[in-house]
Formats: sequence, C-alpha cells, structure tokens
Amino acid sequence: MSDKVVVIYSGGMDSFTLINESMRQGKRVYALSFNYGQKHAKELHYAQKVCDDLGLPHKIVDITSIHQLLMGSSLTDDIEIPDGHYEEESMKSTVVPNRNMVMLSLAIAYAVSVNASAVLFGAHGGDHAIYPDCRPEFVEKMAAVSRVANYEIVDVQAPYLSLNKIEILAKGIAMGLDYGKSWTCYKGRELACGKCGSCQERLEAFSLNDAVDPLKYEGQG
Repeated sequence: MSDKVVVIYSGGMDSFTLINESMRQGKRVYALSFNYGQKHAKELHYAQKVCDDLGLPHKIVDITSIHQLLMGSSLTDDIEIPDGHYEEESMKSTVVPNRNMVMLSLAIAYAVSVNASAVLFGAHGGDHAIYPDCRPEFVEKMAAVSRVANYEIVDVQAPYLSLNKIEILAKGIAMGLDYGKSWTCYKGRELACGKCGSCQERLEAFSLNDAVDPLKYEGQG
C-alpha cells in the first residue's frame, strides 16, 4: 500500500494537527486546500505558510465558482456570522451545503492521480451536532463510495472522528506544535474575534488544556 496520503488542509487547528501527526507517522503528505468563497479565506494563507515551512506539496484549489450554489450559509453568503458557542442553535447558519462531499470528491480524484492510498480530513466529535457531513455515517458512506468510484482504491479517513477539540489540542501540545500557525476565526479579520463559535471552541480547548493560545485576539492589550 502506498505511504502517500492527501490531507484536506483548511489551515485550522484540527487539520494543522492532522498534517503534523501524519508526517510523524511516516506518511508522505500531499496537502490540499480549497477556496470556496469562505469569508475566512485568511486560513489559506496560514495553510500555505505551514506547508512552505514543512516542505510539503500543497495545492490551493479555487472553486469559488460554486459560490452561487452555496446559498444560505453565513460563511459564504451575505448573512452575518453569529457569535456564540457551537452548541447554540444560531451556529447552524455556518453550515455550508454539502461542503465536505464536494471537497472529498476532488481530494479522492487528486489521490488517484498521485497514487495516494487515502484521503484524510479533520472532522471531529464536536462537529457532529452541527455539521451533518462530519458524522460517522457520512465518513463511512464516503469511504465506501470512494472504494468503488475508481479502479484504484482510495480510503477516506477522519482520524479525529471520536475526539473533541480539547483532545485534539492535547495531541498537538504533546507534539510541541505552535498553534499560532493556525487560523480558526470565521470572521477572517486582521485579528481573531474571540466571539464566534469557532473562536470560542478554540479558546475553550486551550483553557481546558491549561494552555495559552498564541494567537492574538481583538480587544487584547
């Protein structure tokens, strides 16, 4: 089996951890990022910098043309991104229709072209309640479809599916990772807002790991 894997890399905490852990496991990582018209496209600059530093092959694919099909999400449409914790009902506005299926389909095609054995992405246990395309059933079905979609076998894996953000961060801290190299905030301004669901989940993870987030936030002295 090939030791090559394609990792869908958003530039956020989870995929940043996954990229680094995959490398430490001896996998040959091909990083793949997507610009789908997200307001926080700043994350892509973080992804590029990390891949440059690690010497990884990295593609940023422009799929902004599908923006016209992704209506109704506050991440891509003219809708205000809500503040509040992920568990709040308002956070459902951040769901981008079918996002992971679109990205995984393209990642699987890329994996076939570079002879990679798997596509990895950073869906985790904390995503299940809000994002339907991060649930175990979705990952299982996508893996099954991938195995019959091409003559070459490409597995679909979400290694953090049973973990939450707190546990993922603990893995990264144990590896000595610098999370100042990751971007989480949905609002994509110069500094992280600290108020959106993504920021709050990140800050909560650092707090519960008795660690200090190296990222700068609005309102900090």
